[in-house]
Amino acid sequence: MPELPEVEALAQDLRGRLAGRAITKVHIAAFSALKTYDPPLAAIEGALVDDVRRHGKFLDVEASGLHLVFHLARAGWVRWKDDVPAVPPRPSNKSPLAVRVVLDEADGLTPGLDVTEAGTKKSLALYLVRSPGEVEGIARLGPDPLAESFTRDVLAGILETEGRKQIKGVLRHQGTIAGIGNAYSDEILHAARMSPFKPASSLTDDELTTLFRAVKDTLGDAVERSRGLAASELKAEKKSHLAVHGRTGLACPVCGDTVREVSFADSSLQYCPTCQTGGKPLADRRMSRLLK
Repeated sequence: MPELPEVEALAQDLRGRLAGRAITKVHIAAFSALKTYDPPLAAIEGALVDDVRRHGKFLDVEASGLHLVFHLARAGWVRWKDDVPAVPPRPSNKSPLAVRVVLDEADGLTPGLDVTEAGTKKSLALYLVRSPGEVEGIARLGPDPLAESFTRDVLAGILETEGRKQIKGVLRHQGTIAGIGNAYSDEILHAARMSPFKPASSLTDDELTTLFRAVKDTLGDAVERSRGLAASELKAEKKSHLAVHGRTGLACPVCGDTVREVSFADSSLQYCPTCQTGGKPLADRRMSRLLK
C-alpha cells in the first residue's frame, strides 16, 4: 500500500512533470473508481495544472481551481506514459487500468498518467472537487506527522486521548495521524523498540520521546531516500529499506533474531521479539479467538 513517503515522492515527481501542462481528458476504465459527479469530469478538460500535493495518503492534482484527487488504496499506483494510446481505454475486469489522465501534446507525443489497481478487490478512488476538504477522507485526516506543527506535545496529547488502545492501531488510524499505514507503523515501532500491542497512554516520558523521534526519522528518511526518484523506482526503494515489515522468517537487521508475524485488524504485522517484546513472541489474538 502506498503510504506517506511514497505518495509524497509521487507528488514531487508529478509536480515536475505536470506543472503548466493542460489536462485534455480523463478516461474512466473502472467505473467504481469515480466517487463524485459534481463537477463532472468534463469540467477539468483544458485546465492547466498548478500544483500536485499530498494530503495524508491522498494525491491531489490541482488544475485551474479544481482538484483531481486520488486515493490509491491497497494496490493502486500511478504510471507515467510518454505517449498514451489515441483510443480511449475500454472497461475490462482483466485490466488493472482504472483511470487515464491525458495531457496536451508535446513534441508529437501525447503524454499521460495511467492509474492502475492490481488484484480483484477494487478500492481505488478518484474525486473531482472544488476543494480538497470536500473529500470526506481528507476532511477527517489527523495531523501530518512530517509537519512542523506535529510536535512531541501533539503526539503526547494523541496518545493520552487514545487511552488503552494498542499503539499499532493508533499510528495507522488516518483520523488520528495522517499518512502512516501498516508498513511504516511496523517500521516506526521497530525503530522505537516498542511492542505493537503496548497501550497508547502507558508510555513513559522517555518512551514518548523515543517514539516521536522514530516517527519523524523513519518517515523523514524514507521521503529523503525517495526524493528525485521516478514513480517506477519507488516500490523497490521502499522494500529494500524495510527492517521488519514483509520480512517474516528473515533475520532482524539490528539483532539477528527471526522476524515474526501476527494477525492485526484486517491485515498482519511484523516485529522483532528481541528488539520489541523482550524476546517473547506475541500471541496471535485473532487466530486464538478462531480456535476457541
